Amino acid sequence: MKIIANDYRANEIFKMIRENSGKTQTEFGKMIGKTRNAIQFYEYGQRNYDFELLLEIAKKEKLIITIETKK
Repeated sequence: MKIIANDYRANEIFKMIRENSGKTQTEFGKMIGKTRNAIQFYEYGQRNYDFELLLEIAKKEKLIITIETKK
């Protein structure tokens, strides 16, 4: 999976990562120590997640986060 984060909202990125993992909201939540409701809130944009949580997810899902200068 490769996405350009600038093209999406934070909640959409979170949902794409979870869906790409093949996990349900409950399974994904257990993996990162959050409830299914918290995952739902992140995915609906009702709650914001921080960069630390994104890094934790990236490590567990073996994802690479790249930040590039826009040309």
